[in-house]
Amino acid sequence: MTKVTVVGAGNVGATCADVLAYREIAEEIVLVDIKEGIAEGKALDIWQKAPINQYDSRTVGSTNDYSKTANSDVVVITSGLPRKPGMTRDDLIETNAGIVKSVTENVVKYSPNAIIIVVSNPLDVMTYQAHITSKLPRTKVMGMAGILDTARYRAFLADELNISSKEIQAILMGGHGDTMVPLPRYTTVAGIPVTELVAKDKLDAIIERTKFGGGELVKLMGTSAWYAPGSAAAQMVESIVKNQRRVFPVCIKLDGEYGIDDCYLGVPVILGKNGIEQVIELDLNAEEKALLEVSRGHVKEVMNVLDKLSAK
Repeated sequence: MTKVTVVGAGNVGATCADVLAYREIAEEIVLVDIKEGIAEGKALDIWQKAPINQYDSRTVGSTNDYSKTANSDVVVITSGLPRKPGMTRDDLIETNAGIVKSVTENVVKYSPNAIIIVVSNPLDVMTYQAHITSKLPRTKVMGMAGILDTARYRAFLADELNISSKEIQAILMGGHGDTMVPLPRYTTVAGIPVTELVAKDKLDAIIERTKFGGGELVKLMGTSAWYAPGSAAAQMVESIVKNQRRVFPVCIKLDGEYGIDDCYLGVPVILGKNGIEQVIELDLNAEEKALLEVSRGHVKEVMNVLDKLSAK
């Protein structure tokens, strides 16, 4: 039986569990949260929707009881707090790193062979925390950001061209945030290079909007997005569970790829039953390499903050 656990029953985690259920990606989906009754309630609500939407995936909830997650094939970690007024970046990293560390320890205790997908923010450094805590191979611990970022990019391009977003394929690299590296050279519309269809000034504006896509939603709603992030995490789970071997931009620890060592960055990978089956190395030009180096420097700086906090 295919079993997937989602840790964190907030908006992102609940959306991920809901998508996993109605698309029947897993036979059993376990939703875990630290708040009493939240995971149980949302899991029950999703299960009661099954007769309406016609799916058989069973959802169950648990308040901080990880024994119910035992033998999960994939675990999605969405736990963490949003940055609050007066909270420094270092405070946020310290708080969420502690949460992700505790969650990861419980995950590997009951599901030592699980593949872990991290959604918690700051994404790149939380993937780092989960990886070093789990002691799993780098191919089995990854961060979800690139799929979300490319989805925003593709959605904006679809608006600009007034076409179906299904026709647009794209790759982004680097860290999650304003130093991400969109790659217009690798963006196509039904096989046609996007640069032949969208003027440079408009394409540049779309890229800038993509970089700050999360912030745009926070300004509109007063909170972070959840439909797209939750769905993006579910898409990664599907590629793993069904061994689809799809190509996605995923955050992974680089070990020499792109000339980068010991840094967690988004790069295109093949995602299958063993997790990251292969890291794809694109032949970047000088400008793209320079942008990736800027992103690497930013992520490494945040990783260093975590290292210093851990040393304390």
